[in-house]
Amino acid sequence: FECNVGTPQAVSQKPITFFRQVLALTTYPELLENTNGNFRQDAVDKAKEMLRLVPGGSGAYSNSMGHLGIRELVAKFIERRDGHPSDPEKIFLTDGASASVKMSLEMLIRGKSDGIMVPIPQYPLYSASIALFGGSQVNYDLNEEKGWGTSIDNLRASYAKAVDSGVSVRALVVINPGNPTGQCLEERQMREIVQFCQETGVVLLADEVYQVNVYTSTPFVSFKKVAADMKNECPDVHVISYHSVSKGFLGECGRRGGYMELFNIPADVQAQLYKLASITLSPNIDGQIMTGLMVDPPKESTPSYSLYAEEKSGIISSLKERSDMIVSALNKMEGVSCNPVEGALYAFPRITLPPKAIVAAEKEGKSPDLYYCLQLLDATGIVVVPGSGFGQAPGTLHFRTTILPPPDKMRAVTKAMAAFHENFMKRYA
Repeated sequence: FECNVGTPQAVSQKPITFFRQVLALTTYPELLENTNGNFRQDAVDKAKEMLRLVPGGSGAYSNSMGHLGIRELVAKFIERRDGHPSDPEKIFLTDGASASVKMSLEMLIRGKSDGIMVPIPQYPLYSASIALFGGSQVNYDLNEEKGWGTSIDNLRASYAKAVDSGVSVRALVVINPGNPTGQCLEERQMREIVQFCQETGVVLLADEVYQVNVYTSTPFVSFKKVAADMKNECPDVHVISYHSVSKGFLGECGRRGGYMELFNIPADVQAQLYKLASITLSPNIDGQIMTGLMVDPPKESTPSYSLYAEEKSGIISSLKERSDMIVSALNKMEGVSCNPVEGALYAFPRITLPPKAIVAAEKEGKSPDLYYCLQLLDATGIVVVPGSGFGQAPGTLHFRTTILPPPDKMRAVTKAMAAFHENFMKRYA
């Protein structure tokens, strides 16, 4: 049972039919000449539109920022979402959001004295990239007892501690909805974060790849929208935001499509990002096309809309069902507590292990959470990730599990996990 990586289609999630039909047609345009009724007309029309937007077809390089026509589709999507203008010349199409994040961090980090603030727990892309580019990681803690939230006082304390140690803090990373913690920020918290960035001058790096994966009444609001809403009171806030085709209801991880949007980023800084993008010549074209489809899906009046809407709502509602299922099961286990999964694709339960289990882990030279996860793997075949891989408060232990296995397999996962945990606790009592 692969519960360790957020790759939906690897665990039986079906692709969105319309998107795959268009991609098939753009990959092999000869099909457009005789579809034999295998493709709906709006898929054919969309494929022709996409081919007009990608001169040379899917086998040719594009501009290093990505094809302009697809960037224009992204800009229109952002405008509809946020109610603020978006400039396609401020948008970079990239090979997934990870490429955007790495590009941003490489641009920001000049040396060890440059710090990047990251949440703890955090997605290891950030810690690994900061180390790779020679910077310093500045941690700020998320409060598990308060639903993995943070506060401006907490941010200020982490910032001040870093500055006092000689670190120049360059950026603040916020993951919303959270990975691995699954929380959704309220707009009140987001406004505090924007205020903090105004006070300190740090760049806000907004990881928003799970913006469609929201299972609570707290709606997703982008940091670009909040910063634009606060433009008069916080005129100097710089935001780089990220989105991807890998998550949401698409789950097209292997397509490597995504984008970053620059808000209030100076032209000379954007020029440096363009140089970094140029190193790889061009983001892949299939990923660009999939990004264009994500931001411009079938309209209500088109033949594919009803199936598209059915597939989308089915995936999101099923993810909500599975998130409730795993959280309920975890909270019934001895010494385990798990906050509700408000968004994203993961649960991050806290586990309290018996002293004898901790001693056994130490004898094997392993952290207790890793020891527990390996024991779970050996006993059940369930793969989860120890919390130490993401960072956790001192004296606490966690693991991350996805909510991605289909409902029947998720029931089997929770049953096997509960049985293992009961035996593990008895063995080390």
